Amino acid sequence: MLLRRLISFTIYLSGVVFSYTAKSTAILPSITKLSPYSFPLPVFDPEGPNDSVSCIIPFTKAGNLILIQAKVDNEEGNFILDTGAPYLILNITYFRNARLLPMTDGEQGGITGSVTKVERTLVDSFRMSALRFDKIEADLVNLGHLENSKGVRILGLLGTQLFRQCEMIIDYEKNLIYLHRIGRKESATYKSRQLNDTSVYRTIPITLKQDKILVYGEMAGKKLTFLVDSGAELSVLDSRLPNKIFENVSVTGRVVLSGAGTSRVEALQGDMRNLRIGNQFMETLPVLITNLEKMCFSYEECLDGMLGFDVLSLRKIGFNFVKREMYIWK
Repeated sequence: MLLRRLISFTIYLSGVVFSYTAKSTAILPSITKLSPYSFPLPVFDPEGPNDSVSCIIPFTKAGNLILIQAKVDNEEGNFILDTGAPYLILNITYFRNARLLPMTDGEQGGITGSVTKVERTLVDSFRMSALRFDKIEADLVNLGHLENSKGVRILGLLGTQLFRQCEMIIDYEKNLIYLHRIGRKESATYKSRQLNDTSVYRTIPITLKQDKILVYGEMAGKKLTFLVDSGAELSVLDSRLPNKIFENVSVTGRVVLSGAGTSRVEALQGDMRNLRIGNQFMETLPVLITNLEKMCFSYEECLDGMLGFDVLSLRKIGFNFVKREMYIWK
């Protein structure tokens, strides 16, 4: 009798955990999708929104996820830097006694179609190194599946809205984040010293839409819209794209995505070629192919894909959210 050993691994895609086994089965909890007007901008403290602050934040990694130490009120611990999330999301496991805000039209919608209402809370104080935010709203979500897959305590996700007034440079080799909160008087002029030599990096324009970072690319002559997602361990393509796009993808297997409910959907995994983002040509990248309809901003405006760890970690990468620029080191 032969004993067969199953090999499994897990990836995370902005609130979505895929747990792969030799049987090609994936677990897919819900994804956060909210009204674009649900959350006001956070209030900075102590000097106010015009004050500039610089800090260097060390980070660790759980798999390919960036973990940062931060503090919500009296609770301190690991938070995932997740630019695919729009704002602060807290693990309800550690905030069960948080006071809840009145319900709005916010909801969690999974790729497989399951939908549940989202609970919200008001955080009195949020601290991340030298940065402090007062009176900031946050989602309450169960992240137990993510903690179990990574074997680490996770208090929440740090979304893009927290950095809207910042320049952020992520150095994956040194495990450091260089963060500068840009004051109003320096909004047009501030630039990190790391950006002085323009020959070592490329500048790519970005768009912020509903607190998500969008970048525009091209493949097979078609313009594509991608979500830049530091919380995705794998890049994603929308399965609804035309056939000429998938002529540049070598399919290596199939997976079954299982949602928090009973719904399931089949997806493909493979390698993507010939993608250009701005003036940056991307080499072959691993990719997951699935329907991204639930990630649409409106009926006629949807994402074509998500750029995750394999793209962002190839080089040092930076963002200026005030100037709407992304920097990719050569």
